[in-house]
Amino acid sequence: MSIRDWPEGERPREKLLALGVEALSDAELLAIFLRVGVEGRSAVDLARDLLSAFGGLRQLLEADQARFCAERGMGMAKYVQLKATLELSRRHLASQLDRGDALTSPSLVRAYLAARLRHLGHEEFAALFLDSQHRVIRYESLFRGTLDSASVYPREVARRALELGAGAIILAHNHPSGVAEPSDADRRITERLREALGLFEVRVLDHFVVGDGEVVSFAERGWL
Repeated sequence: MSIRDWPEGERPREKLLALGVEALSDAELLAIFLRVGVEGRSAVDLARDLLSAFGGLRQLLEADQARFCAERGMGMAKYVQLKATLELSRRHLASQLDRGDALTSPSLVRAYLAARLRHLGHEEFAALFLDSQHRVIRYESLFRGTLDSASVYPREVARRALELGAGAIILAHNHPSGVAEPSDADRRITERLREALGLFEVRVLDHFVVGDGEVVSFAERGWL
């Protein structure tokens, strides 16, 4: 049965308009993205098949090109569309940060950093550079490492902060293992960065460690 033959209140698009986007399941949201199904399978059926094949929504959204395009009903056009949609979401979060004070939006900062770092298969060290009013100047990826370590140079971070005229900074890096618990090395490099940046009156406000399903804040732990 085609989705067109479903009762109107059960069709994903009509349901979204009537009840709001929060009322839709992962499969229904994905069906709206897919727009059409394949022979013998509606868009919702296809969405459920994809979620089952990949093991969940996140795994599907973060699949590489070859894996994604290998599934029935998928292809290069859908892959490009998906990547564009994800990037729009990240840029929307970034624009919200740009308009406000980062310290008054801790949940937004956490969500933005997770969106930038969580899916990476390598370790990456990044920073949100802030002005003296704690408004975002720029997000930058600073160092890229292997699966289990990254070389972080305080002198380079301080130099970039001075170039941008930053008065404060929020540090962030991911753990590709998925475990967000900070290591002793994470704590040591944070202290080195705090001391180096402090020489130039740039405050380290927080350091977020991004894992698979959790983001740990040094400030919330009382380490800064």
